[in-house]
Amino acid sequence: MKENIWSKYNDDDIMTLNEICDEYRNFISKSKIEREVVKNSIKMAESVGFVNLNKYIENNIKLTSGDKVYINNRNKSIGLFVIGKEDITKGINILGAHVDSPRLDLKASPLYEDTDMAYLDTHYYGGIKKYQWVTLPLALHGVVVKKNGDVVNVVIGEDESDPVVGITDLLPHLGQEQMKKEASKVIEGEKLDVLIGSMPIKNNSKEEKDLIKKNILNILKNKYDIEEDDFLSAEIEVVPAGHARDFGLDRSMIMAYGQDDKVCAYTSLKAFLDVDNVERTTSCILVDKEEIGSVGSTGMESSFYEDALREICSLLGHDEVTALSRTLSNSFMLSSDVNAAYDPLYSEVMDKRSASYFNNGVVFCKYTGSRGKSGSNDADAEYIAKLRKIMDDNKVNFQISELGKVDAGGGGTIAYILANKNVNVIDCGVGVLSMHAPWEVTAKADIYEAYKCYVAFLKDA
Repeated sequence: MKENIWSKYNDDDIMTLNEICDEYRNFISKSKIEREVVKNSIKMAESVGFVNLNKYIENNIKLTSGDKVYINNRNKSIGLFVIGKEDITKGINILGAHVDSPRLDLKASPLYEDTDMAYLDTHYYGGIKKYQWVTLPLALHGVVVKKNGDVVNVVIGEDESDPVVGITDLLPHLGQEQMKKEASKVIEGEKLDVLIGSMPIKNNSKEEKDLIKKNILNILKNKYDIEEDDFLSAEIEVVPAGHARDFGLDRSMIMAYGQDDKVCAYTSLKAFLDVDNVERTTSCILVDKEEIGSVGSTGMESSFYEDALREICSLLGHDEVTALSRTLSNSFMLSSDVNAAYDPLYSEVMDKRSASYFNNGVVFCKYTGSRGKSGSNDADAEYIAKLRKIMDDNKVNFQISELGKVDAGGGGTIAYILANKNVNVIDCGVGVLSMHAPWEVTAKADIYEAYKCYVAFLKDA
C-alpha cells in the first residue's frame, strides 16, 4: 500500500479537488439513468462549442483541425470527438466509459392491484444483491413514448416535495424461514415489486374493482397525460431516491447511486472537454448496456462508434476502405471503469499485494475477466510502460491492481470490445466500495487523480 495521497496535496490541489468533486456530485445526482447522462453530457459539450456530427454529414461539410463534434446514439450512448492536427489514420486517443448502472426496470405491463395495494412489477437489471433493494426510498426515472410519438419524461421521487416509493420486507418476528435461505434467495426476483399506492379513487359504486389501481392511473393521467397502455412503450427505471452526499466526518469521500461507472464517465467527459488544441484527435465514448454484456444497439458491441469514426474519416478526406482500420490499429484507449477498492471488512477475497486502495490514486487494471483471465482484455507491457511514463511526467498518482483473488470471482468491462478492433486498451478508473449496491462510496482524492490521469492521457498518449 502506497502513501495516502492527501499528504501530498497543497492548498491549490485541495481547492481544485473540491471543485471537481462538487461538480461531479451535482452531475451524478441529476444523471441517474443513461438517458439523463447523455442529455446532460450534450448540454455540457454544446456549451463549449460542440456540434452534432449529423450536421456535417447531411451538409457534406468537411472536418478540419479543431472541430468539435458528437454523435447521439438513441439518447442512451454518445461519442464525442475533437479533431486534431495530426492525420487521423495515425490513431486517436480514446476515453470510454459506460453510463448504465444496476437497477430495477418496470415490466411492459407493470401496474397491478393486490389486497387494496397498488404495485409496479419489475425485472432487475445487472448484477445486484436483491436483498439490498428492500425498505429503501426509491424513485422512478425514464420516458413514456406515446403512440403519436410524444415523449414524456418521468422523474418521481427526487424533489423534496415528491413522494417516494419502495419495496417492503418481512418483519423479523415472522422471518424465521426467510432467514434460513441463501442470501441470493432471501428476496426473490419476483418479490421486487414496488409499492406505489393504497388509496382508492372516489367512486360511488361498491361493485367496481381495482379502485387503488384506478386512482394511480388517474394521478398519472393528471400529471403526465399517460394511459395504462402507454407503459407498453415506456422505459422506466427504479433507482434509489436522493442526491449524492459527502461521506465521512472528514468529507473525504462521496456516497452516490451509480458510481459504477458514472464516476469514470464524468471525469472522462470533463477531462475530454477541458483538453483543447490537440495534436492527435481525441474521443470520449459513453455507452449503455455494459452491465448486461454491452449488447444491443446502444452498447459498445454496437457498430455506432465505428460508423461515426468512418464518417469522420470520410469528412477528413479519407475515403479508402483501410482508413478506419488504420485509425483503430494506431489508437490508444483507456477503458474508464471502476475497480473494487480494498475493504478490510472483507479482506478474505482480496489479495493485499494486488488490490487497489482508497486515496492511493487512479487504478490501472492490466486484465479483468475471471479466474483464468477468462473473458479479459490483457494490455501489452509496452502500452503500460508508455502510460507509466505519461503518468509520472504529469505527476499523476496511480496504482495497478487486480479485481480480487484469483478464484474469488472477477468481472469485465468494455475494454475487450475495442481490443478486438486492434486498439491498445487498458482499464483505468476509480476504486469503489460497496460496488453494485444501491449506494456506492468513492474517495475524492481518487476522483481527482482520475481526472488528472485522463487529461494527461489525452494530451500525451
